[in-house]
Amino acid sequence: MVSFRSYVSLFSKLKFRRTFSGVLGLYLTLVLVLLPVITLYPSEVFADPTEYDTATVAKIMSETDIFNLKSKAAILMDAATGTILHEHNIHEKLPIASITKIMSMYLIMEAIEKGKISLDDFVPVSEYAYSFGGSQVYLKPGEEFTVHEMLKAVAIHSANDATVALAEKVAGSEGVFVSMMNEKARELGLKNTYYLDCTGLTDEGHYSTAYDIAVLSRELINRYPKILDYTKIWTDTFRNGEFALVNTNKLVRHYSGTVGLKTGFTSKAGYCLSAVVKRDNLTLISVILGAPDSNTRFAETRKLQDYGFANFEHTVLETKNTEVGTIEVRKGIDMEVQGIVKDDVSVMLKKGSKEKIERRLNLEPYLTAPVEAGQKVGEITYVLDGKEIAKVEVVTAKAVEKASFIKLFIRMILEWFGINK
Repeated sequence: MVSFRSYVSLFSKLKFRRTFSGVLGLYLTLVLVLLPVITLYPSEVFADPTEYDTATVAKIMSETDIFNLKSKAAILMDAATGTILHEHNIHEKLPIASITKIMSMYLIMEAIEKGKISLDDFVPVSEYAYSFGGSQVYLKPGEEFTVHEMLKAVAIHSANDATVALAEKVAGSEGVFVSMMNEKARELGLKNTYYLDCTGLTDEGHYSTAYDIAVLSRELINRYPKILDYTKIWTDTFRNGEFALVNTNKLVRHYSGTVGLKTGFTSKAGYCLSAVVKRDNLTLISVILGAPDSNTRFAETRKLQDYGFANFEHTVLETKNTEVGTIEVRKGIDMEVQGIVKDDVSVMLKKGSKEKIERRLNLEPYLTAPVEAGQKVGEITYVLDGKEIAKVEVVTAKAVEKASFIKLFIRMILEWFGINK
């Protein structure tokens, strides 16, 4: 006779086998589902782990020397003038992960400006866009969202699926869009940049430099400043409030004045960030590539930005249309014309160095009529410590017509008798 204990033991073994088989089956299913994705995008299957620990960041900053950064490359640039304020390995070609989306956003904003698309247009989701992993808003094939909603997902959440859907909306396919990205890179003079996709999921053969990224970031925010209305958002929602969007750029919340621009991460690219910070009349762009971890990325960015705001200032040297001298006009209806500054002149200088600037004005000794309005008649050069830091043209304030023979004859007679002196 089989004992009750034997029945219990038998039942337990069968239950364990069924449980084990179920777990094993689930594991194999997950492997089969995820393996193609991991194979396709081995370095960025999941979203950018944008960790920001306040205490850790503060500690890293206290131990960081901007002349000995841990990141592979870094740059600090003035957004207004393009002046480089600090640099480290800025021309080395490196993988850039989702920093790629800066160019994607540029082309999207350009398409909006040209009227090719509008913020209210609907963007359909293709099977191809749906297939993208990494940072995403879990788009489904056949869904439609406005360009405005999709752009929020890209700028705030770094959504790969939304980026591809927008690329298809603008160009018809990601492939054509990528060709546009590379064409625009050449147009903007980004000599060490090449794209293979619009998201940054590809590492091999897809690269840029800290310098090129800073230049592109500057072009984007100066030409299309509305993009900052998106990149400065800390939190928002997607799909009618069902999906939370939290900015991957934690400095938007943790560093005063941060209004952009884009984070990036893959295992090969490391932790990357192009940051835009605005305070009063000064906007600085910093780029960090290849930081060893997320906190270091943010700490070194803050350190660069602190250095810029503490040590540099915008200095206005001349204002457009300011009169700088009178020039004689021979054989003209008028006998002289004012020379004026053609453009505003401002430079980025180290604080306290404005008084050392030497201003050199060089004007034509005279002009012969006719004289056109806006005709170049000289230039002003600004020199600091023996180095030219700026130059601006001096032009005529108005046109001067050539005087007739009779008028010139009468003028000569009057001058002979000293009547018009």
